[in-house]
Amino acid sequence: MPDRPTIYFIRHGETDWNRELRYQGQRDIPLNDTGRAQARRNGETLRQFLPVIAETEFIASPLGRARETMEIIRAELGLPPSDYAIEPRLVELCYGAWEGTLQADIKRDTPEAFAARSRDPFRWRPDKGESYADLFVRVSAWAGTRQRDSVIVSHGGVSRCLRAYVLGLDPAVIPELESPQDRVLILGDGAMRWL
Repeated sequence: MPDRPTIYFIRHGETDWNRELRYQGQRDIPLNDTGRAQARRNGETLRQFLPVIAETEFIASPLGRARETMEIIRAELGLPPSDYAIEPRLVELCYGAWEGTLQADIKRDTPEAFAARSRDPFRWRPDKGESYADLFVRVSAWAGTRQRDSVIVSHGGVSRCLRAYVLGLDPAVIPELESPQDRVLILGDGAMRWL
């Protein structure tokens, strides 16, 4: 979508639950040392854009792992670490009853739910959780209000939905999109690139 503001999107750094392949969703799991190093790396990468981004909005998910990532990035940029906004609509997909469960255990412990998710990963909703379709509505509503270039620190699911919205992708592909924690995603003028 041309003429939309540029978004510099960073997924929060790694947590122990990411490393273990454990569903964390909206659980507030802290960064580990690898995650802090990833945040520093992403801050260093953003330095090349400092004259542009110093005047942009900086916005983070309310979860601690996103806020800590943002604060490390801002410190790397020489900006006051805590001078950014919190946006509740940028919180991660809620995995409901699956939160805290290892991915490897899902297939064994809840085979019916695992099979249903495999059939339609975009619309499937875990017990007490959200579907990617739900998340896409939430993220699109926020993205549609953007007026200024922004540096965003949020989550993998949010990154996937934001790309589908900005790039006009078929939302059904959202669950399959990559979402690395050690790269910066630039979305602007209907295109994307990774740094």
